[in-house]
Amino acid sequence: MTREAIGPLLPPARAAAPRGTVTTPRRRPGGRRQRGGRLGIRAVGYGVLALGTILYLGPFLIQIAGSFKTDPGAAQDPLGLIPDPATLQAWRKAFGLDTALEMPIARWLGNSVLVTVSVTVGRLLIDSLIGYALARLRFTGRAAINALVIAVMAVPGVVLLIPKFLVLKQLGIFDTYAGMILPLLFDAVGILLMKTAFEQVPRELEEAARIDGAGVFTTYWRVVLPLVRPALITVGILSFQGSWNEFTHFLVATSDPAYETLNLGLARLAAGPLGGSQQFPLKLALATLSTLPVLVVYIVFQRHFIRSQMSSGGKE
Repeated sequence: MTREAIGPLLPPARAAAPRGTVTTPRRRPGGRRQRGGRLGIRAVGYGVLALGTILYLGPFLIQIAGSFKTDPGAAQDPLGLIPDPATLQAWRKAFGLDTALEMPIARWLGNSVLVTVSVTVGRLLIDSLIGYALARLRFTGRAAINALVIAVMAVPGVVLLIPKFLVLKQLGIFDTYAGMILPLLFDAVGILLMKTAFEQVPRELEEAARIDGAGVFTTYWRVVLPLVRPALITVGILSFQGSWNEFTHFLVATSDPAYETLNLGLARLAAGPLGGSQQFPLKLALATLSTLPVLVVYIVFQRHFIRSQMSSGGKE
């Protein structure tokens, strides 16, 4: 068939533009409206984020500002962010420079650092070993152990306070560092995080290592463990935060002031000498002092923490 015969069936030909002219694409109707809608949604999203940031950081900023106020200034303007007048009196008392109020801050900090570092290092080792065994090894009772780890997460910690106390007394490790550290070394959340991270590592790497003569522990330590560093850092941050802020376990694990951690010492101080007083700047300074280590650790390692959360969504 010729073009003349099928001409009515063809769409009309578009006239060619003269040479040298610039054609502009047609704007779709509603394009500006869609662009304006996207900008509006983005503005609302940023506004919600800004409001959340203010609500989240506001109490912390008020806490820091209040620690530099005088007692009358804190009572008169508790929410003000600018101390007037500013003073270091509360911080001097917090660091034990005021002999009128006995606060062994150095001993409390030392005990907190010792327990926190020990628990964090122990959890990194134990959680990674158990996580690797559950992810890669095939042995009898593996499914039961996995179910037991998940079941432990459903048990409230308060329910275990009296059994913990009785077990520590029976084992003879009450009022010892061992009684404060050993019960905290097992962490179900860390085990599941490490198990998930190990499952994302290709099995071909482990098979190649075993062909080269590497054993199970050598494969775990030298081949697989370096590949899950973001997960290790995540478990380390969570372990540091949890053990540093731990209170109930230390409350039943020790009664000797020589083993008091920072949180336990501050709680007993608030219930004792500071229980009926209105020394708000001193209380806020002590609360800030207990918060800063966790804040510093998270700021330093937040990049790895976020990377681990993003990579845990699926296998790479």
